[in-house]
Amino acid sequence: MVDKNVLLLLGEALLYFVVMAGLLYGRRRFGIGLFVCAIGVMHFLETYLASVFYIQLPFGQLSPGSTVLFSGKLMMILMLYIKEDAVVVRQPIYGLLIGNFLIVGLVMILRNHDIAPIAPGRVPDMRFVDEMGWLMVWGTVLLFIDSIAIILLYERLGAWLKRVPFLRLFACGATVLTFDQAGFFTALHFYSGAPYAAMIGGWMAKVCAAFVFSALIVGYLRFVERERPAAEHPTQGRQVSDIFYTLTYRERYEDLLQQTGRDALTGVFNRRKLELLAFDSFQREVSAAEPLSLLAIDIDRFKSVNDRFGHKVGDDVLKALAKILARTLRPDDQLFRYGGEEFVVLSPNLGPAAAALLGERLREAVESHSASDLHGSTISVGVATAPVEATSYDALFACADARLYAAKHEGRNRVVSAYSEIGQPKTGAPSFPETACSRPN
Repeated sequence: MVDKNVLLLLGEALLYFVVMAGLLYGRRRFGIGLFVCAIGVMHFLETYLASVFYIQLPFGQLSPGSTVLFSGKLMMILMLYIKEDAVVVRQPIYGLLIGNFLIVGLVMILRNHDIAPIAPGRVPDMRFVDEMGWLMVWGTVLLFIDSIAIILLYERLGAWLKRVPFLRLFACGATVLTFDQAGFFTALHFYSGAPYAAMIGGWMAKVCAAFVFSALIVGYLRFVERERPAAEHPTQGRQVSDIFYTLTYRERYEDLLQQTGRDALTGVFNRRKLELLAFDSFQREVSAAEPLSLLAIDIDRFKSVNDRFGHKVGDDVLKALAKILARTLRPDDQLFRYGGEEFVVLSPNLGPAAAALLGERLREAVESHSASDLHGSTISVGVATAPVEATSYDALFACADARLYAAKHEGRNRVVSAYSEIGQPKTGAPSFPETACSRPN
């Protein structure tokens, strides 16, 4: 016959999970505040139970406060991270830490009051308040460490256990809760003289709790929230300078940035990213009285590559070309695939002559790999610089594009700019009228 206490623990775990998961699910409609507040409210109860309320099971003594409430909270924080990001998950962690330090500070002031008993024998037990306050602070410090550890471990195990989510969750939970049990029991034994039997019983119970909560989380993720919509994780304008950025936020968002605004074939930025960044770059450089150069690049006779060798080879040429261009550019330069066989480079703080030199370096780098990696392909480049040749981004692009067209017309595999003769302004009329380009001084 199943022990009554076991059934009650399972019931408590199920009730806890259903309510907390419901609050998490409702965050799209009601906000994340309900979930965070519920975690905070439960913190005092779990600490109180962990310090005084224990039950007996066949394998030892344990507290529902540690087994259900703390274990559940840690696993719910991990689930919050899975469904959101480090920016969101740090909110309850720091809130609990700051709130419990606030408790200790207030208690230190409150104990200096002259107490007036409200009824005979009703005198506050400040010793218990002190004990609870320090246990809550210690428990929250452990939770802070546990949260970082479980998120890091979850990310690391993704390389091996991504296809086995239950095992991944359980391994994270059991490992971190083992560490937590050792840390919390040390403080509990010091403050209240808890027996070592509670250490073993509590550890086994937490491992079992990790098993149960992992199964519940897998069910929730599979049947309730099947996808994690990337569009719901805005990062623009947020600055994360705490340990969650260092350890978790950066890793998650570096991965996302590899997919957001990137061309799927070549891996460089795509046209949409150019449209998002170009205007701001133009305004920033021009406002700072710095030049901004734009290089429009087109692969010469790329259609013949596709016709002769097929589109698979054409794709390989595009990928190889993007790598060659990226290797040749400066660290501050940004490379975009504009469409088809066309690329664009934005080069901040680069004047007309230097931009012409950069275009020539790109052309030479491509030409040197033309026979080996590019099936004979070369590039034509048009170069323009703001503000000396254009007073708006649209005019800058139009100027570079007109010069690219001129480069194609003049025989391809060449760079056309205001400084096509390096260091010397062009003389005479260009092959194509540069109606979009102003003359550099």
